[in-house]
Amino acid sequence: MGNQAKFIERISASYNPKGAFIFLGAGLLHGEVVTGAKINLPLRMMNRHGLIAGATGTGKTRTLQLMAEQLADAGVPVFLLDVKGDLSGLSQPGELSPALVERGEALEWPFVPSGFPVELYSLSGKVGNPMRLTVGDFGPVMLARILELNDTQTGVLAAVFKYAEDNRLPLIDFADLKKLLTYLADGPGAEEIKDSYGRISGSTSGTMLRKLVALEQQGVSGIFGEKEFDINDLFERVDGKGVISLLNISDIQDQPVLFSTFLLSLLAQLFKNLPEVGDLDKPKLVFFFEEAHLLFKGAPKAFLMQVEQIVRLIRSKGVGVFFCTQSPTDIPESVLGQLGNRVQHALRAFTPNDAEALRKTVKTYPRSEFYEIDRILTSLGTGQALITVLNDKGIPTEVAATHLIPPRALMGPADERTYRQLVGASPFYAKYHQVVNRRSASEILEERLREHAAKTAKAEAAKQPTNASGRRSTRQTPLEAAQRAATTTLAREGTKLLARLANGLLTAMFRKKR
Repeated sequence: MGNQAKFIERISASYNPKGAFIFLGAGLLHGEVVTGAKINLPLRMMNRHGLIAGATGTGKTRTLQLMAEQLADAGVPVFLLDVKGDLSGLSQPGELSPALVERGEALEWPFVPSGFPVELYSLSGKVGNPMRLTVGDFGPVMLARILELNDTQTGVLAAVFKYAEDNRLPLIDFADLKKLLTYLADGPGAEEIKDSYGRISGSTSGTMLRKLVALEQQGVSGIFGEKEFDINDLFERVDGKGVISLLNISDIQDQPVLFSTFLLSLLAQLFKNLPEVGDLDKPKLVFFFEEAHLLFKGAPKAFLMQVEQIVRLIRSKGVGVFFCTQSPTDIPESVLGQLGNRVQHALRAFTPNDAEALRKTVKTYPRSEFYEIDRILTSLGTGQALITVLNDKGIPTEVAATHLIPPRALMGPADERTYRQLVGASPFYAKYHQVVNRRSASEILEERLREHAAKTAKAEAAKQPTNASGRRSTRQTPLEAAQRAATTTLAREGTKLLARLANGLLTAMFRKKR
């Protein structure tokens, strides 16, 4: 048996699922496309999570696009982070070019341009329908992450959230959190919490308040509020196709910790609210986590533990998560070990750090009699990748260098007019553009402060002495006290003078009679 025939046999045995699948492309051997070696990803294994990695310009975004298209065709909704705002072209058919037609023919996959149902969202509300969460649902661990709090401040924030939960104080936006923090640190709540929750020092609360104000000044606090985004809206279908939800962050690219943490919070909401479903024939939702390295860079231990827990357990809710980044070394080992499907685009080794990342990446792949892993990873072209996935029995497949199929939708942004029409025509435009301001912690605490002030004033009044008529004396100002003292002195001296005059008059009258 020739080497190519053996390659086809091995690849066919590894990548031939019994159920529905995504067709990724055809195997490469000695730099040539082997059309008989089809590379498929079983839909029922996509909730086992995955990794899409590679250097800039090697085709990661197009891989995301072709996977999203086929998932949508299979009726599976998709969530994608649109970093540069250029994925909105998924809504429009691609251009029928000779190069794409030729590539499709080479892979025995006819290229047919097609558009897909798309929803456009934005954290700022400027480039899509607003996607908001309440401060309470965002949670103390993730909020501490975007505020860059230390361990002490994070512990205080957790205690504040616990107090709010125990006392039914809804934390909707930053106004609620600032009011509650002030109430517990410097207000009537300070004595109330000292035994059960611990005291909050003035320096700690002051630092936290300044960080909240700084985030507000950056113009991104608007992501916290209502109407809160309903995660069920991610599961929409149109004419049997899964909707591709795009979160456009092109206008807040300078806030990487914010948008990456927000994505994790969405996953946390999915994990919290979706029912257990076990292993399905196809996932309920596939969540592509673009720029994943931003999520983990400099993250504290508590935050990383939360990421690991969500990734480990959310597959039982029917949700698959694919992390997308430049190098597998960007992902902590505790998370990387849970990513069963891997699409690795070319790695470049221009620097010592690049060479070290390549060495570590090679170690994560099994040996192959068809490839030298280190050489193939540095020689892959654009639109090519080294792939291993889980077959329909959950067993890792043979490593295969793959020539990927091209996306069928427009590979670029939709024009501005089309973009505006997509946003305005969405059923979620009316649902999310209007801000709701219901009674929450800020209003409740304001009422408590007024009641406290009234009680304090009444108690102070009760301490005042009574006058001769039994009425409470009122507190005098220094000027009033001086005037009263002067009046008393004049009255006393006047009485003495009158007494002396009267005594003198009587004495004179007595002498006259004698």
